[in-house]
This record gives sequence, C-alpha cells and structure tokens, in this order.
Amino acid sequence: MMYQHDIHALTDQYPAHGELLWIGVRPAQKQAVIPVEAVMADSEQGLMGDHYSGRGKKRQVTLMQWEHLSVLESFVGKTVAPDLLRRNLLVRGVNLLALKQRCFRIGDAVFKTTGLCHPCSRMETVLGQGGYNAMRGHGGITAQVIQSGRICTGDAVIVVE
Repeated sequence: MMYQHDIHALTDQYPAHGELLWIGVRPAQKQAVIPVEAVMADSEQGLMGDHYSGRGKKRQVTLMQWEHLSVLESFVGKTVAPDLLRRNLLVRGVNLLALKQRCFRIGDAVFKTTGLCHPCSRMETVLGQGGYNAMRGHGGITAQVIQSGRICTGDAVIVVE
C-alpha cells in the first residue's frame, strides 16, 4: 500500500467509521441529562427536547469521544457516567478533532463541526476536585445540524464531502 504524504490527502483519510453509543438531552439548564435511544435532530432547533433547541446554530449539539471516558476516569479516580459530562452524543471509533471544518452523517441527519466544546465549571462539582482540569482537551466538539433527521444509538458516524 502506498501512503500519501500530502497534508490535504492525509486529512481526508479515516481508518474507520465511528459509532454513536449514547444520546442525552438536557430538558432545562442545570437539570439532569436524560439518556435516550433516539432523537430528532432538526436544522432549525437542534436536538428536540434539549434546552439548547433554537438558541443558536453554532452549538446545537455537543459530541464527545467514548474513548475519553476511560481517560477521565484515570484522572479523577472513579467511574464517570456519560450523563455527568453534559454532552449530547458520545461516539466511538472516530477522532472528533479530525472532523474540524467537516460535515458528518449520523443516522438520517448531517452535522457540521463548529468548534471545540470546552468544559464548564460544573465539572469541578460533578467530577470532584480537579474535574475541570481533567476535562480540558477531552470535552469534544460542538456541531450544527445542517440536514434534519432521526438519529439512534448504534448509528454509524460517517464523514461526508
């Protein structure tokens, strides 16, 4: 196999598709995250049932890598449940940072990465002392829904042109 060394060609290569493992919606600010098996992603509203619905397009959805849970657990010394991190989607098998300025499909919906999802001060409360710093660099990304559709746990995460 011949490897390409052109940076543009390299950034277009992904070892595999990802998989959506967990979905959570936050019905109101500071309320508990509710895990769901499926949700409608709307290009105008974001994830239906989430308190960020309709508040702006840049941060309609937050995504984090499933693989980072074990990293966080090693930092804080305890099990970290996905709902504590207040992200909407946890995916496995694709480096979310490699999706910078990219569009990707999950289920019937298409998303566009809009930025990094930095930790909030609540991480110090839910993860314990040092929780904020434990999350730094592991908070995931924010995205905008550019094509509405239903997403379900188990759906593939596929980069689209």
